[in-house]
Parts: sequence; C-alpha cells; structure tokens
Amino acid sequence: MAKGNNQKLKLLYLTKIFMEKTDESHALTLAEITAQLNAYEVTADRKTLYLDFEELKRYGLDIVSEQCGKTVVYHLASRQFELAELKLLVDSVQSAKFITEKKSNSLIKKLESLVSEHEAKQLHRQVITTGRVKTMNESILINVDSIHAAISDNKQITFQYFQWTPTKERELRHDGQRYVISPWHLVWDDENYYMIGYDSYSEMIKHFRVDKMLRISSTDDKREGQKKMKELNIAAYSRSLFGMLGGESKHVTLECHNNMAGVIIDRFGKDTLMMKKDDEHFMAHVDVIPSDQFLGWIIGLGGGVKITEPTTVVERIEELLTKQLLAYQSKNILEGESKNDF
Repeated sequence: MAKGNNQKLKLLYLTKIFMEKTDESHALTLAEITAQLNAYEVTADRKTLYLDFEELKRYGLDIVSEQCGKTVVYHLASRQFELAELKLLVDSVQSAKFITEKKSNSLIKKLESLVSEHEAKQLHRQVITTGRVKTMNESILINVDSIHAAISDNKQITFQYFQWTPTKERELRHDGQRYVISPWHLVWDDENYYMIGYDSYSEMIKHFRVDKMLRISSTDDKREGQKKMKELNIAAYSRSLFGMLGGESKHVTLECHNNMAGVIIDRFGKDTLMMKKDDEHFMAHVDVIPSDQFLGWIIGLGGGVKITEPTTVVERIEELLTKQLLAYQSKNILEGESKNDF
C-alpha cells in the first residue's frame, strides 16, 4: 500500500478525527476511520491503527471500543470539558453584557471546537445573542488585559473616560483629560466589568466601567493606595454600590415583610443582620451607599421593604417619591388642558 503525503501527521489527524467526529453517542468503525484518514492523504491498515490507538491512549486520549452487532466501533469517551460545563460557559458568555455581540459569537465558536461536531449543535442551539443589550466597545477584552497587566506589574495607568449622549455619541469626561489611577481590582457587578483603583489626587478609592475606558496605557510609576486597599473589603464594597454608583456609605435599617427575606439575602448576602420584628416583619441592617438607584430599588419592591433609619435617607426617599409624583401630576394636568382646547 502506497503511503500518503501526510503520513508523518497520522497521529495528529487521528486525534482530530476522534475529537471532531466522535462522542458517547457517535462512534466510527475502522473502515470509517480509514476513510477519514484517506481524506487527509494518510493511509492506514487495521494492524497499524490498533498500534496508533494504543499510542494515543498512552498520550491521554480516552479512546473506547465497543461491539456494535458484528462490528467494533471506536469513540472518544471523555474530554477536558463536559458538555454540561460548556453549556454553562456558553450561557455566561452570551449573557455577559460587557462582551460585545461579535466577540460573544467568536468565543462561543471556539467553545464549540472543544466538543464533537454533533455536540456542538447543542451549544449552537443556545446561541441567542442577537437583540440582547451588549456593550458597543470592541476593545473591552484588550482593556481587561491591559488592566490585569498593570496590576501584575504594580504600575499606574492612564486613560480617558466617556459617557453616552442622548444622540448616542461618545462624550469624553473632563474634556478628554486623562485619568491617572492605581488599579487594584477588577470586579463583575450588575452585568458590567468594573476596575477599582486608587486616585492619588483626591486620595479616594474609585471605580470605573471598563467598557467606558479608552486608550489605556501603563505608566512607569508604582501603584499607590496600598494601605487603603488592604483595609477595603471588596465583597462588602461591591454589595454597598447599586449600579456601582459612588458616594458615602451609610448604615441603613430596613423594615421588611417576611417574604422579602430572599430578596435581602440575594442582594446583601447571608451575613446580613436580620432580626424579627413581629410575626410578619423583620428588620435588616445593611451598609449601603444610598444613591437614587438604591432608593429606586426600594421603591420597586412595592412596599415590601421600607427604610426606617437613618432619618436623612428616609427624607431622601420621601423627596424622591414627591418629585416623581409631581412629575406625573404635571404631565396629567398638561394633557388635561390640551384636551380642553378642543
């Protein structure tokens, strides 16, 4: 039998065939494996294939043979990732708001290559990224890598930061002036990636949306703020920030209906101090930055949770509710006057 042109690549092509064409539900006969190899210009016979299979097993491939009627079939029984694990990763990638739709599809395609072409169809059926709210910053992964590198090298970074305008255009904050920050942590909160760092100029810990950072570059200066960062509890810091909006943290007391226990634990963790008030209510004590977003979250719970302390926060939510009520009352009055004109 004449040898094929790619004979030296025989074991590599065999590995490729087992990885792409077989799994626990799909196996190949020796004749089918031989035909696959021939397509790669590799020749094989029964005797040499047995030896090749043993070599691949010694290398670590879990090749299993089974009797199927009068024929013996072969398949790859296990892989580095189980299908269920890859489904979980696919779900994470496609639901991550900070990853663009284009990059999501690219990453999922790479994950599909870790299973057989048959199982890849199960992953592909889960891909529903079109129409989801995604970041529009294609450099997000480069930004994350740049920040990680600066943290590893103990360097400060500079960057520009932008916000969106009503016309859907980027508008640079601080007139385009570059921020100089010592990066310490990257956190994923509220479906976005954030960098937590130390601002030496204001002597404050600050956080920034990574997808809104532009033209990141490292400096030659060492990071600062090490003492403050050591004192910072990152988990508590993230829990206290609603939508990662900054401000002064307050110790807030909440009066909650019993059916709100899960909501409080999901948001603030099982270590939250919760004490029974009566048969239907409990009191929860949390440290939180009382931003408008936090107050809006309380309002959205429809009376199931009420702020009782401190007075300053109670007054703020009362003021917010009054403003909202007046805005809708004014709208109704204007609409009524407009109708009376006809």
